[in-house]
Amino acid sequence: MLQSQQTLRIARVGARLGGRRLASHGAPQFNEPSGFLFGEKPPAPGQKRVKESWENIWYIGMFGSMAFAVVMLYYKPDNGVESWALREAKARMEARGEKYKYEPSESSSSS
Repeated sequence: MLQSQQTLRIARVGARLGGRRLASHGAPQFNEPSGFLFGEKPPAPGQKRVKESWENIWYIGMFGSMAFAVVMLYYKPDNGVESWALREAKARMEARGEKYKYEPSESSSSS
């Protein structure tokens, strides 16, 4: 019963608004495919393509941020589990007075 009353109320509100759908913004709009890359016609022979004002800023921002990311990843600190465990093991072995680097003894060499 309650659901049918809500349905009637919604139908009345829709009828008052002229049956329009407010969120649809009319018919779907899109650019028809023209067969040209990015919808631009190629310039006539002997003429150069004119860049738009935002293109240089986009190139600088895009490739500059990529270069910045490469530099930051190259100098990123090593915070991995294995490197932490190696540092911790070295510190504990030094605290016990043990050597953490292998040095072969003279008697173990084969002659």
